[in-house]
Amino acid sequence: MAGPWELALDGSFRRCGLMLAPEAGPVGRALRFPAGCRRALPLVNGLGGWRQQGELIQLLDRDGQPILAFTGPDGDGPRSAEAASGERYSLVQAGARQGAPETPLVTTAALSNPSVPRDAWAGAPTTAAAVTGLYTLDRFVEKDVCRVILRPDAAQVQEGCRDPGLALFDPTAWHYEAGRLTLVARRGHSVELIPVGEGRWRRDPEIGTTFVLRRVEP
Repeated sequence: MAGPWELALDGSFRRCGLMLAPEAGPVGRALRFPAGCRRALPLVNGLGGWRQQGELIQLLDRDGQPILAFTGPDGDGPRSAEAASGERYSLVQAGARQGAPETPLVTTAALSNPSVPRDAWAGAPTTAAAVTGLYTLDRFVEKDVCRVILRPDAAQVQEGCRDPGLALFDPTAWHYEAGRLTLVARRGHSVELIPVGEGRWRRDPEIGTTFVLRRVEP
């Protein structure tokens, strides 16, 4: 059961990417999530770990008590659990929600040519071929939390990714034009980055948590 999952509050657009890690944590097994989840789903502020008991996936508080206990899925549907507040939550493996496209979609917006911000690096690559390679994701504090390879025809997250946000985003395609790098998720949404140094890219606009890709040697 370890790996990237998506937690959602039923009846809302509030979602959060969770990384159910296989290694032991303070209680049960380790659980990680992006900082933005604390605002989107305040319930996660009390989480300290997770465990599996038979078909149940339990999200635990810091004392090891279950806050949410997700039963096995009904057919192809999501797992479901009810919080003490009466709110219902669903849990699905990342990329498994019904209606998600099976192949990456490159939208018109992703292929447009918006102006490059003034702080963008002047030595931006002149061709898409110069962008290909292996990159690591740096956050504000943690470095090298996840690696993604940009091939000429695809993008792929590498094994051992420790960043639930990028694992949930799951880029499968990319595009480079007019000094902007666009990563396209399996579901079709995208994030744009601009060059800020040799082999370094930051998200643009610079919102939310730090998102910097840095080229590394294989």
